Amino acid sequence: MQERPTFSPFWHRVRAMKPRLRPHVDITRQHYRGRRWHVVHDPTSNQFYRLNPIAHDFVCSLDGSRTIEEAWNLALTKFGDAAPTQNEIIQLISQLYSANLLSVDASPETEQLLRRGRDRTRRKIASQAIGIMYFKIRLFNPDRLLAWCEPVLRPILNKWGFLLWLAFVVTTATQLFPHWQKLKDSFQDLTNPQNLLLVPVAYAVIKAIHEFGHGIICKRFGGQVPEFGVMLLVLLPSPYVDASATWAFPSRWKRMAVGAGGMIFELFTASCCGLAWLYGDLSPTWKQLAFNAMVTASVSTVLFNANPLMRFDGYYILSDLLEVPNLQQRSQKMLYHLAQRFIYRLKNLTPPSTQAGEQAILVTYGVLSGAYRIFLFITITLYVLGLFFALGLVLAVWTAAAWFIIPIGKFIHWNAASPQLSEHRGRAVLTSVAIVALLAVGFGAIPLPDRRRGVGVVESAARSGVFFDADGFVVAVHKRPGEEVRRGDPIVTLENEELVQQRRGIEAQRRAFGVQFRDGLEKQPALAEVAREKMAIADENLAEIDERLAALVVRAPHDGRVVSGDPEQRLGAYVRRGEQLCEVVDCTNLRVAAALDQRQSGWLFPPAADDQPEPPRKFSIAQVRPLSNLNHIFEATEVQPVEAGQRRLPSPAMGFAGGGTVETDSSDRSGVLSKRPMFTVRMELLPEADGQDLSAILTPGERVRVRFSLEPRPLLAQWIDRLRKEVQGRVKL
Repeated sequence: MQERPTFSPFWHRVRAMKPRLRPHVDITRQHYRGRRWHVVHDPTSNQFYRLNPIAHDFVCSLDGSRTIEEAWNLALTKFGDAAPTQNEIIQLISQLYSANLLSVDASPETEQLLRRGRDRTRRKIASQAIGIMYFKIRLFNPDRLLAWCEPVLRPILNKWGFLLWLAFVVTTATQLFPHWQKLKDSFQDLTNPQNLLLVPVAYAVIKAIHEFGHGIICKRFGGQVPEFGVMLLVLLPSPYVDASATWAFPSRWKRMAVGAGGMIFELFTASCCGLAWLYGDLSPTWKQLAFNAMVTASVSTVLFNANPLMRFDGYYILSDLLEVPNLQQRSQKMLYHLAQRFIYRLKNLTPPSTQAGEQAILVTYGVLSGAYRIFLFITITLYVLGLFFALGLVLAVWTAAAWFIIPIGKFIHWNAASPQLSEHRGRAVLTSVAIVALLAVGFGAIPLPDRRRGVGVVESAARSGVFFDADGFVVAVHKRPGEEVRRGDPIVTLENEELVQQRRGIEAQRRAFGVQFRDGLEKQPALAEVAREKMAIADENLAEIDERLAALVVRAPHDGRVVSGDPEQRLGAYVRRGEQLCEVVDCTNLRVAAALDQRQSGWLFPPAADDQPEPPRKFSIAQVRPLSNLNHIFEATEVQPVEAGQRRLPSPAMGFAGGGTVETDSSDRSGVLSKRPMFTVRMELLPEADGQDLSAILTPGERVRVRFSLEPRPLLAQWIDRLRKEVQGRVKL
C-alpha cells in the first residue's frame, strides 16, 4: 500500500471553516461489490455524489457549528489510519461544494481555493459544444404525464409482466424466422426512394416509445423524471429523458430495470409491428411502415442501445451489473493513474479503486472504450463525409479537436503546471518528450510490411458453359458437381415425346412421298419429280429432328470438372433450349481473380510525378488462402490488375447473393453485376512446396482471401494512404 501524506500545505485555508450539508439534500445507502456507499442527491440541481462510509461519517459530522479541523480530529479518533488525509478532506469539500451539495461561509481566499460552482451553466454549454455529436436540447418536464400513466401500467411493471413480455417476444421471433427470405427482400426495400419519408417517421415514434419506457419504469420505482428533450445524435434528432434519479435507487436490479426499460418497450413494439406486417391485412404503405418500425425497434436497439462501449442503455446496465459506478470516467482515471505511477513514477497517488477485481474491470473497459471511441470517430466521420462533404469536414475537425487536440493540450498543461510534478518536473518533461519521440519513430520512421487484403474467387483459364440444346424433361442425371468428365461424356439426358412423334410423322410422310415417286415414274414423270423433291425435304427434316434428338443427351464440351450448378436439381423439370445447365472447367490450369473497389485498389495505380497515371503495378508477392481450408496458403505470381473499372464480377460467388462481400445490382438476376465499378486483379497460382496437385485442394468457383505485399513503409504513411483512399471512395473526389 502506498503511503499517503497526512498533512497539506493548504490546510490553514480551510481548517476554520464550518460547512454543512444543505437541508434539502437526500442521502441513500447503496452496496457495491460487498461494500457500503452513500449517494448524496440535490433534488434542485439533480446533482449526485458518492461517498464511502468514512467520508459519509465525516460529512455528517459537519453540522455548521463544528470546524473542519474538529471534524477531522474526530475522524482520526474513530478510524485511525483509515481516516481521510488533509488533502483528501480538501478534495472532498471542494467537490461537494462545486456540486452545490454543501453550504459554506467562505472567505475570499477560500472562495478562490474551492471555486464554487456558479459557472456550472457555462461549463455545461462548453461540454455541449465539445460533444457536438451528442448535442442535447431540453424541451419540457414530462413528470406529470408519467405520473398519470404510471398507475395504468403498474399491474404489468413487475417480474410477471417481464416474463409475459419475454414469452411474447420469443413467440413472435419464432413466427418470423420461417419467413427469413421475405424479411431479406423487404429489408432491401428500405433504401427505395418512396420509403425515405417512412423511415424517419418510424424512427421518431419508436424512439419516443423507447424514452417513455425509461421514464415510466423510473417513475414506477419512485424516481423523478424532470427533463424530456431531443438529442442530436450525429446530427440525427433522437428523443431522450433524464432518468438520473435511478442513481439513488438502493437496488441495482431496479437501476438495471430502468436502463433496460427503453429496450423492453421498443422490442415489444417491434414484436407487435412484426405480427402486423406478417399477418395484418394492411395497405402497402402501412405494411411498409410496420416493417420499418419493426426493423428500427429491433436492429437499432440491439446494435446501439445494448452496446456497453457507448454511453447508452447497455453501458448503464453493465455498470450496475458489475457494481462499478461511473465506469467510463473511473476507467479513464485508472489509466491515468497507471501512467502516472509506472511511466512518470509519481508517488503518493490515490487510485480510483483499491479493489483488485474492480481495477481489472476499469483497465479492461478503459482500453476497449478508448479503441472503440477512435473507431467510432473514424466511422461516423467517413459516413457523414459520404453524405455531406462540407458538413462532414466541419464535424471531423470539431470532433477531432474535442476528442484529441484538447486532451493533448491538457497533457501539455499537466507537464508544465501540475503540482504533482513540482519536485520532478524536469524528469516528467523528459519522459513525455521520450514517449512522443518513440511514437514518432515507431509510427513515422520505421518501415514495416505493407499488406493489402481482398477477396477473390478461384477460376479456370479454360471454362465453358454447358447449355441445353433442346426442349424436354430431364429424365436422367449422369454427373454431379465436382465430378470429373471427359469430352463427350453425358451429363444429363432429356426426353421429348413431341420430337419422337414429329419424327414418326415425317417418316410416314416420306414413305407416302416414296409411293408417289414410284407411281409417277411409270405414269406421270412430272409428279415423280415433285415427289422426289418432297422426299429430299423430308430427309432434311429427319436429319434436323435426329440432331435435336441427339441433343437430348447433354455432353461435356471438353475434359474437366462440373461446377456452378447441380444437374440433380433439374431432374424431372422441363427445360428449354438455351438454358444453362452448369459449367465445365479445366482444373489443371487454375488462377485467382480478385475484385477490389476504388478504396481498396487505389494502391494499384499510383500517380506519377507529373500527375499522370503510371502503368499498373506488377507484384511478385501475393498469398492466397482458401476459405474452405485456411491451413493452405498458396503463393501467387504474375499479378495483373485490369486498368479500367467494370461492373461485371468474375463470379457470382463474390456478390451478396453468392455469400460474398460485393454489393450487387438488385435488378440483375445473374448476381454478377456489381452496384459500383470494381477493379479485377488476376494472378497465377504456384503449387505448394510438397508438390500437391492444386485441383485436389481448390475448386473453381470457391472464394479465397488474398493478401498483397507491397514495399515496406512506416505505419503512419500506410494509415494516411488508407484514409485518403477511403475518403476519396466515399466522397468520389
